[in-house]
Amino acid sequence: MAKIPPVSELKGRTIGRILIKMGLLTREKVHESLKVQQERKGQVKLGEVFLEKGFITQKDLRIALAGQRGMEYVDLENQEIPQAVIDQIPAQMARSYRIFPLKHDKSSNRITVAIDNPDNFRATDDLSTLLGFAVESKVTDTDSLTVALDKYYKEDKEGLGDLIGEIEGDQTLKQFQGRGESIDLEDIKELAESNPVKKLLNYVLLQAIRDKASDIHFEPFEEEFKMRYRIDGVLYEMVPPPKSIAVALSSRIKVMANLDIAERRLPQDGRIPLVVGGNPIDLRVSVLPTMFGESVVLRVLDRTQVDLRLDMLGLRPRELEMVNQLINKPNGIVVVTGPTGSGKTTTLYSCLKALNTIDTKIITTENPVEYDIDGLVQVQIRPEIGLTFARCLRSILRQDPDICMVGEIRDLETAEISIQASLTGHLVFTTLHTNDAPSTIARLLDLGLETFLVTATMEGIIAQRLVRKICNHCKTEYTPSEEQLMELELTHEDIKGKKLYYGRGCENCNNTGYRGRTGIYEIMIFNDEIRDLIMNHASTSVLREASRRAGMKTLRENGLALIYDGITTIDEVGRETIAAEA
Repeated sequence: MAKIPPVSELKGRTIGRILIKMGLLTREKVHESLKVQQERKGQVKLGEVFLEKGFITQKDLRIALAGQRGMEYVDLENQEIPQAVIDQIPAQMARSYRIFPLKHDKSSNRITVAIDNPDNFRATDDLSTLLGFAVESKVTDTDSLTVALDKYYKEDKEGLGDLIGEIEGDQTLKQFQGRGESIDLEDIKELAESNPVKKLLNYVLLQAIRDKASDIHFEPFEEEFKMRYRIDGVLYEMVPPPKSIAVALSSRIKVMANLDIAERRLPQDGRIPLVVGGNPIDLRVSVLPTMFGESVVLRVLDRTQVDLRLDMLGLRPRELEMVNQLINKPNGIVVVTGPTGSGKTTTLYSCLKALNTIDTKIITTENPVEYDIDGLVQVQIRPEIGLTFARCLRSILRQDPDICMVGEIRDLETAEISIQASLTGHLVFTTLHTNDAPSTIARLLDLGLETFLVTATMEGIIAQRLVRKICNHCKTEYTPSEEQLMELELTHEDIKGKKLYYGRGCENCNNTGYRGRTGIYEIMIFNDEIRDLIMNHASTSVLREASRRAGMKTLRENGLALIYDGITTIDEVGRETIAAEA
């Protein structure tokens, strides 16, 4: 019977030294095994040599490896775990990640779990990320963990772990492991039609759509294959399937998107139309060849999830009034600015939908066209054949539009044509990538535009960010720490008499504490003072102050208003407005 010294005596030591300390090996046996390892030129691990020679058992090795990493070994037999502890980890996650909860400390939000592989860092990292726990891991043996999971997590329906298990046991898929580029077309077709692959892909797609994910990523790496999806702007990793399934999964997606499954050297784009729960879902497919296989990203366009109404964007009453004032101008340019993924396209669509009447001709140039809207003439940009924003915009002006939308001003040519369009009586909507509204002026001037053209055509700039909303089911009042307040340059005096909230995490929000997103806005409307300042080449900070005098609330100020209304958190506003305030 092995004796197990304190973990502090084992951590970081060699495996041979640990097993000697446990009383299982002598120095002679360790040297004998090292000789065998050297003869095999290091192609086998020392622990495997000990097992081959019958010096130790698999359980002994697991205990030693755990000690080497500073982890304790725990015996799950005859342990009774309270249901309250079991409930901290959902059944699907426990089974998929092979994690078993042992203890939960509410005060510190620390959970102690058992895993059967000391190298299973992803399991504990994801547990921390997804559920917000501080995690302490202990190691147990595989059989005990399986028994414990079966005893405490009685799950009838098939989960992701079961599907991956089915794939790992599928003999047809095993044949293609490590074959890489050598798989011929007939075999690829067979892989794409594999039942376990279909089941896994359908599960992932439906799960992502049910969780309101915006993107699903399938990513091959040298040693693993990752599946991730993005919810409310944040990426979450799913249980990784075997790397051998990469070709099968990308081929299956290509079949569904009517792409060329034989072409694995060039990027491809397509779409998969679905109807889920009676709702039309459009999956935009992007396939990109990488060093280790094809990376596939699916953009989920669920039209039922986007309410293209100005009053649903999260604009405060004063901001909504300012936007309505801007979009009802007879001509001029309105710019929506912000980083990628800040909701600019949704804001533009909402503005266009509000203006979409029978007596108004609206034409858009987009890359890509994300939503089909009745009544709008929408043009897809295709730079590879020379159909650029600038070229397209020239043709649009011959189509007698009242309102134009230019997906993005990327160069001087596009900017100049947009200005010409506004000078000839058109209202032009477009986007730029800048930190805030006032810095957009500097960006336009950097492109090479003359100041008098900017002042003559620009009507207003809407800068925006997206912040996650606190989940209504687990919303909890709290007092923020000094560090959190400092993030927004606040003091306890500033929040006196105000209630602040955060989300504890529950089933409704996947234990993130957040559910859905809303916008924060900074709206700069041009007046004579601002135009004079631009003509005199005033700095961005001077323009910002003039805009604030004219009624503009900054992104940070509007973010604080959302915090005080209990809609979002200090962390979210701090994360999204730090660049704008820099």
